[in-house]
Amino acid sequence: MAVFALLHHALAPKLWPEITNAIAFVIAFGVSFVGHRFLSFQDASTSLQQSLQRFGVTALAGFASNEMVFMLLTRLGGWWPLLALFVALVFAAGQTWFLSRYWAFKR
Repeated sequence: MAVFALLHHALAPKLWPEITNAIAFVIAFGVSFVGHRFLSFQDASTSLQQSLQRFGVTALAGFASNEMVFMLLTRLGGWWPLLALFVALVFAAGQTWFLSRYWAFKR
């Protein structure tokens, strides 16, 4: 969310918020994988390669739901982008944690 806030502030007149959200997702992906693999799910029974592939699918599914909720709130609801992103991130975080816990980093 911090990456989005910085990018949105710097690029708001030039890029749609959805594009800025996608850029922030790409930047955050690597940090998120490392944190999940080596901290949250360090006892995973999957290989590093398998976890990375599964987490990629999980993260993309989370991003898709995040972007969908974000677009609905900003485009149809007229919400302020940071508030819409917060709600979308809470929704996507639950989905991503569930898929990470029970599939990507299966114990």
